[in-house]
Amino acid sequence: MKDVKEKDIGLVDFDPEKDQVNLWYQDALEFGHGVGLRIRIKNVLYSAQSPYQEIAILESNKLGRILVIDGITMLTEWDEYAYHEMISHVPLLVHPKPSSVLIIGGGDGGTVREVIKHPTVELVHVCELDEEVVNACRKYLPSLASSFDDPRVEVFYEDGAEFITRHPNSYDIIIVDSTDPIGPGQILFQKPFYEGMKKALTEQGIAVTQCESIFLHQHVIRGVWSFARNLFPKVAYYNTLVPTYPSGVIGFFFCSLKRDPVEDIVEERFSALQDLKYYTPEVHRASFTLPRFAADLLKP
Repeated sequence: MKDVKEKDIGLVDFDPEKDQVNLWYQDALEFGHGVGLRIRIKNVLYSAQSPYQEIAILESNKLGRILVIDGITMLTEWDEYAYHEMISHVPLLVHPKPSSVLIIGGGDGGTVREVIKHPTVELVHVCELDEEVVNACRKYLPSLASSFDDPRVEVFYEDGAEFITRHPNSYDIIIVDSTDPIGPGQILFQKPFYEGMKKALTEQGIAVTQCESIFLHQHVIRGVWSFARNLFPKVAYYNTLVPTYPSGVIGFFFCSLKRDPVEDIVEERFSALQDLKYYTPEVHRASFTLPRFAADLLKP
């Protein structure tokens, strides 16, 4: 095992003299409500401090490999498909013919993997701030990051908020696969960024953004809603179930210039998609039906 200090990646009950079966990872969840996640792990495969954040990849006993950034769980191989399929296929199957896609963040490659399943997609730009995330995932998470090898994919190591200002009217789909609104990711939850996304979209463009748990982060969701609904003709919030994320639920804002997220699903393209574990058109529609407290939160 690599020499990693306990405080670096949330390791608890760490004793070098014990068998590795007694090693646990505990999510810092500094952005949550005092809720914790604890996973038994076998080994620390990778740990490094990049210019932007601390990155670790762990091998767990039951949940496969885990990507951790700044002590917070980004994904586990066990349930990542529920997140990546829903952030990707919802917008792609609403747009009539998505050809050009921009992914902001997404350095693990999971969103790219889902996007390139669509035969209409000709170009995928990935704008990831931290090159070290991509390098680490290429080596230790090939089930996701091998997608970067597709010839349609080009990766730019830049700030996403600045990148979109240089690409007006360029993308049919923009997917913001971001970290939480702390540190480098904070700007991606603010009004100027959403204004930039709107300008970067083509005529029938759709943007989908990661926007936290409806149970734990209502102030963030309500904040984005307060300006997004005035920028885009059609805005809606939807959920997916990811057991290893805070509260087991994470949501997205669907921001569209023309297409309705429920009425305009192009179901005939669904049958061409391969290796899906979570997404179906029925799940797509249901994900936009919110419990009463959430629907009340997003009233005008």
